[in-house]
Amino acid sequence: MSSRSIVSGLHLNENKTTGSIYSVLRLSDRPYNCGGPRAVLWHGKNATPATVAAQNAAIHKPGQPKAVVPVYVATSRQAQDDYSEPFGTKRSKNLNYARVDVGIPQEHKKGLVETNGYKPDLKKYFSAVNMVKYNGREEFKKQLNKALDQKPKGKREIFLFIHGYNNNFADSTFRAAQFSYDYSLKAVTVHYSWPSGGSIPLYVYDRDSADFARDGLADLLTLLSETDANEITVVAHSMGNYVTMEALRSLSLQGKRYPIDRISSFLMAAPDIDVDVFERQLKDVKKMPQPTAVLVSRKDKALAVSGRLVGGHARVGDGSSIPLLQKNGIAVLDLSDVDGGAHNVFASSPTLMALAHDGSLSTSMMKETSETNGQRMMDDSGNILRGTTNLIFYTPARIISAVSQD
Repeated sequence: MSSRSIVSGLHLNENKTTGSIYSVLRLSDRPYNCGGPRAVLWHGKNATPATVAAQNAAIHKPGQPKAVVPVYVATSRQAQDDYSEPFGTKRSKNLNYARVDVGIPQEHKKGLVETNGYKPDLKKYFSAVNMVKYNGREEFKKQLNKALDQKPKGKREIFLFIHGYNNNFADSTFRAAQFSYDYSLKAVTVHYSWPSGGSIPLYVYDRDSADFARDGLADLLTLLSETDANEITVVAHSMGNYVTMEALRSLSLQGKRYPIDRISSFLMAAPDIDVDVFERQLKDVKKMPQPTAVLVSRKDKALAVSGRLVGGHARVGDGSSIPLLQKNGIAVLDLSDVDGGAHNVFASSPTLMALAHDGSLSTSMMKETSETNGQRMMDDSGNILRGTTNLIFYTPARIISAVSQD
């Protein structure tokens, strides 16, 4: 399936002793094991060469993964000598490049990222079966073109994923692989891993890191625009949307439109962006990638908490600004009543996966094309309700205008 056809709730309790908000947040539907240890690529944080050797010696016939998804990673995290996280929480001024071959476990259930904090059992948990580091930008681009060359001509697509708040390197890399695998994407999977602190109380650190990371993402988008890809689909989640919008804004203000125009479609899942800030970003970007779609939910507890942390300001993904999005030519999918409407529903929803597989969730709903007039667009948009009466699709205002003119 073309990725272009797809375009962690927090609970807040007041701390009666300290009055601190961030110190009492807990994650209820994390993009990895709920309440369990954080994801690791190979071994836990306390691993040493001796313990690794002992564990390897004890394994006679390790289980094999169900499938392996190569994830090409560009990261603004600093490299570190760590068995669990080869790239950490500290910020790097220069991008690091790698490929992580992610094993999808035999017992994988769609929508989940099954992890543990120790050496993963390949039958039960996501794991890295191999990792290759690349020496700089040109080598990374060369490897991407080599992967694209394995795809049929005319169908050489890149799927770029940008993660959100509270992710370590393994968390977000595994999520990119899970999304690609569960949606049966035929694209080359690329992941931008920015230096999130990977800790619930570090929301402010992550906000600062999101600002820091925009230049790295702008560089990556420029690199991807230079590849042999026919299409580039971008999916950003939560705070990753702020990173992405800032990267697009930076490119636009520098007069570098080509990397923006090369984006075939942009899906903003649960964007954690202040609505006023987003309006300014839209003004500076001038023309968003076409199509751009936003997934919103009024039941997104994570965005509700984010809004409270910043003084009650609405977030783009909370469903309160749908007319603004339509006015700016952006399609909106309201997931409030779809599979719980939680913060990570974009990657975990059986409904969305089913709609994507049967072709209902397609970019033909999100933009006018030379083959499809406005009235046909409105007629086709009803297809998204096939199989569910709970997902609401809001058409961009420019399409509604075209229909009224007809």
